[in-house]
Amino acid sequence: MKKIWILSVLILVGAIGAGLWLLGEEHAEIRASVSVAEAMGGGSEEGYLRASGPREFVFPEDHGPHPGYRTEWWYYTGNLFSQKGRQFGYQFTIFRSQLNPPDSGETGTAQGADWNTDQLYLGHFAISDVQNQNHVFDERYSRGAAGLAGAQVEPFEIWLEDWRITRLNPDESNDKNFPTRIQARMENGASIDIEVTPSKPLTLQGDQGYDKKGPEEGNASYYLSFTRMETKGTVSVGDDTFQVEGQSWMDHEWSTSALGEDQEGWDWFSIQLSNGYDLMYYQLRNTDGSISTFTTGSLIDPDGNKTTISPEDVNLEVTDRWESPHSGAEYPSQWTLEIPKENLRLELATLFDDQEMDVSVRYYEGTISVNGTMNEKEIGGQGYIEMTGYGED
Repeated sequence: MKKIWILSVLILVGAIGAGLWLLGEEHAEIRASVSVAEAMGGGSEEGYLRASGPREFVFPEDHGPHPGYRTEWWYYTGNLFSQKGRQFGYQFTIFRSQLNPPDSGETGTAQGADWNTDQLYLGHFAISDVQNQNHVFDERYSRGAAGLAGAQVEPFEIWLEDWRITRLNPDESNDKNFPTRIQARMENGASIDIEVTPSKPLTLQGDQGYDKKGPEEGNASYYLSFTRMETKGTVSVGDDTFQVEGQSWMDHEWSTSALGEDQEGWDWFSIQLSNGYDLMYYQLRNTDGSISTFTTGSLIDPDGNKTTISPEDVNLEVTDRWESPHSGAEYPSQWTLEIPKENLRLELATLFDDQEMDVSVRYYEGTISVNGTMNEKEIGGQGYIEMTGYGED
């Protein structure tokens, strides 16, 4: 998204229109005018590679790009704290979109023309300043050509102009769980420069990394996560720069899938609990108000072992809502989440309301508080919520 199915398929597919605009115009105003259903339902899937079943992953190659699939993203969120306890949430995502199927004869692989490409890159970057209840965000996109944007394995790097994810310690032999550096700066000067290091093994979401989204053949993605990453570096907001430490979450997902006709959006949670457990749960919402049977999640224990969570396992109740003054969309803002079979009950709430991303496709991405019990013991935690498809006809 976001990057569940994260976030993300939808935002990326919706942004293709903005990216096509880029190829023809250099400057224009792009606002959130594409709905979730429209973004996820558009475009032919014929000729693209499809996620059709479990596969063997090979690293470091599978941390890099997968051309031939229509959409792909590298998605990071985290909660970071200064020495004086000031808290910042962040989201940093780079999306790759392939505009033509690999067998179309229009792959645009730069045969003597640096600008000739069928690869579009989109970036979303946001910082939530919890103390000041201020959410700042930026969006950019570019061709995957002429060095403007791209993704590669050797050396590992994902970039969009000066927004970059790069591998640290490239000479080390561990090609699966290596640390990375994230660097990004918005036009308003807000920035991050952080190092993220996995503290748990890589999680293969769904069925051994194959995450099915709907009943049709190929309506699925390949989905990898680092659910807990030690993080340190700097966050700059306004005129101030803060040394910070905390935890991050990373999703890497690729597919050629779209929302079904009866689906309108999702609610996706990534939660790191104080007892060492991590929880991913995304709820796909149908247009009739029901929850899709393809809703799923995973509970990761302190050693990195995964338990799959089905929608029948979860009771999720919205206990409060917030109406955006920007879009008029009404989003959930507080929840009670229960997983009885794991003896887990959580009270979740956005740390402040206004964390809406008003970009080429509008959605909500924000830091949340976590409190509750597991096995009758009190726990806390931190996390992120992503919500799509609200406020749309």
